[in-house]
Amino acid sequence: MEEATGSNPQSLGFTEKLKSWLSWSWTYVCFIWFGMVLVMIYVLWSPLKLQETLTSASVFLNTLTPKFYVALTGTSSLISGLILIFEWWYFRKYGTSFIEQVSVSHLRPLLGGVESSSTTGLFSSVNGEAEPRPSVSECKVWRNPLNLFRGAEYNRYTWVTGKEPLTYYDMNLSAQDHQTFFTGDTQQLRPEDAVMQKAWRERNPQARIRAAYQAIEINHECAAAYVLLAEEEATTITEAERLFKKALTIAGKDINLLVYIKRRLAMCARKLGRIKEAVKMMRDLMKEFPLLGMLNIHENLLEALLELQAYADVQAVLAKYDDISLPKSATICYTSALLKARAVSDKFSPEAASRRGLSTAEMNAVEAIHRAVEFNPHVPKYLLEMKSLILPPEHILKRGDSEAVAYAFFHLQHWKRAEGALNLLHCTWEGTFRIIPYPLEKGHLFYPYPGCTETADRELLPSFHEVSVYPKKELPFFILFTAGLCSFTAMLAMLTHQFPELMGVFAKAFFSTLFAPLGFFADKMESFMPSSFWHQLTQI
Repeated sequence: MEEATGSNPQSLGFTEKLKSWLSWSWTYVCFIWFGMVLVMIYVLWSPLKLQETLTSASVFLNTLTPKFYVALTGTSSLISGLILIFEWWYFRKYGTSFIEQVSVSHLRPLLGGVESSSTTGLFSSVNGEAEPRPSVSECKVWRNPLNLFRGAEYNRYTWVTGKEPLTYYDMNLSAQDHQTFFTGDTQQLRPEDAVMQKAWRERNPQARIRAAYQAIEINHECAAAYVLLAEEEATTITEAERLFKKALTIAGKDINLLVYIKRRLAMCARKLGRIKEAVKMMRDLMKEFPLLGMLNIHENLLEALLELQAYADVQAVLAKYDDISLPKSATICYTSALLKARAVSDKFSPEAASRRGLSTAEMNAVEAIHRAVEFNPHVPKYLLEMKSLILPPEHILKRGDSEAVAYAFFHLQHWKRAEGALNLLHCTWEGTFRIIPYPLEKGHLFYPYPGCTETADRELLPSFHEVSVYPKKELPFFILFTAGLCSFTAMLAMLTHQFPELMGVFAKAFFSTLFAPLGFFADKMESFMPSSFWHQLTQI
């Protein structure tokens, strides 16, 4: 057994060397073969009487009527049209070109290309299981777990640029959230709660702030009023933190208020550089209220842990929340991809990978990137800075452009910190669109990509931002080629039928120009080599 196992690597190594040598020499062999063919034609020009053959062929072609050429070009157009129809049908059904697929499958191994892994490996999830395809509402809008502060961050952007970063639709959703979250029981409203309900509905920021002060005048312990002031009046994070701490002391046993305030205090600590304190606050909040998973506090925790570069802790959080039964998000999918990419990206080289193939770790990283890109295909352009970032909205649409903006705004720095991760993403993310089934109504690792995201994102994102839409598949080269060939031959058939004499003159001029370099090459060879030398070669 040991001898057998010891000989296998040697035989495999010899085979690999032979394949690499053949692929390296293939280009040079083609050039040598072409040169030999030209020399052989010239040598055998006289013995085989090629000149007379060409003369008789030209006489025969001159005797052909224009109807023959019309039939020839018409038949070519018909055949290329049938090929075009088949290619188009195959592309619509399978998402790839039949000619291209057959060429790659049969010619690439001969040319020494790396064989692609099995479809099972690419079409399964990173954990080896297929993702569920729940029949949930496709375009449900979620609260952005990392939303910014209006007074301390959004308003600063408006002061500098004169542009409004939030849409009315987005702010209206926030007003509804606050009304439901802080004053849910409308049957037992206190006077200050009634004022705050009106305050959340106000469209004008100054009117909201005035209503909050009015509620404080009615009751100095109105925690919701201090929350509004912290969100909208405070012009710095430090001032917002002070108001949130004041609200925390008077929040009482209102669970909704307590969770909201503690979370925003943790975010203040994160923004002020007290990251370990922020991580502790988030962990405590998740332990104290484990049933409030819908608030996605773990996404705040993941971002803070990435800032600390505590990758083992990040992996532990992912192991809990990147579960097959839990809803996914761009943060979950792309953070998982980042951790796998980070393990191999510092030494990754596309040239080396194309020669030797992907290692197991590299394949895992590529599959994780493909999985993340399928979930949200808009993120890579922001991470690779192919599109400019804007401030994230207060609400996001999962798998939409709004979620991509929100994720990249906070996580771009973490991708840049991992050496080579963005390079690996750049080399592999577009390959996802060759894996995703076509048409897009079919899902792969996730349920089918919803078609309503563009409309919803236009409501959530400001008008000055160009909303990213789902990348459409480009037509394969062979479809375009057969379409051009069909059109060109059909045009030739029509012109030959209408103008036979003119097309005959044009054809003669075209072929004489085409074969002029060959005649020039023959004349040069004849002047370079003595006639006796060629005579001796022909005698051999």
